[in-house]
Amino acid sequence: MPPRFPSNSDHGPHVARPYHRHKSIHRLLGGGKAADVLLWKNRNVSAGVLAGATLIWFLFEVVEYNMVPLLCQIAIFAMLVIFIASNAAPLFDIAPPRIPQVVISEHAFRETALTVRYKLEKAVSLLYDIACGKDLKKFLLVVGSLLVLSVIGGSCSFTSLLYLGFLCAHTLPVLYQRYEPEVDHLVARGGEDIKKFYEKIDSNVLNKIPRGPVKTKFR
Repeated sequence: MPPRFPSNSDHGPHVARPYHRHKSIHRLLGGGKAADVLLWKNRNVSAGVLAGATLIWFLFEVVEYNMVPLLCQIAIFAMLVIFIASNAAPLFDIAPPRIPQVVISEHAFRETALTVRYKLEKAVSLLYDIACGKDLKKFLLVVGSLLVLSVIGGSCSFTSLLYLGFLCAHTLPVLYQRYEPEVDHLVARGGEDIKKFYEKIDSNVLNKIPRGPVKTKFR
């Protein structure tokens, strides 16, 4: 008999959801076309994106292509196609191919740069506050996460690590959306176990470590 996971109705109306709580996954992912691709709203588009990323990983990791030769060969192929189509068009009385013009506005470029700068400053400030040791739980969690990432990064190449991250981002949201009650139940139980373990470590080990006075910031 398959195990039964309790749903939200089993615990009453006020159930804390580990991830999105009152927001849908689509809104958490930013909405729009990017969220539609990650949630496989259009299977053809999502499968095409996954196939393209897999092809890029295969070329760089398995075939061991370099970036410059690959870009040059793609440009040569595109130029040959345009050259043949442009010169063959008068022979068949058809219009020559028209390449759509891609224009990147200065406002969009500036907004993107400001967004990247804001996110980078926020990440650096957050890491600095955690490194100061004000919240020992977050400090240990970040150090452990960086150690795990370091081990994973040392066992595979940077290209494979990026591809693994892409696979997780491209498959985990839709899997979570499909099996949301089961995942919420398991995450809630795991969070309770981790909280109990941390409280035990905090009372037996961490509270015995002497600490200096924490300086408060004056603005």
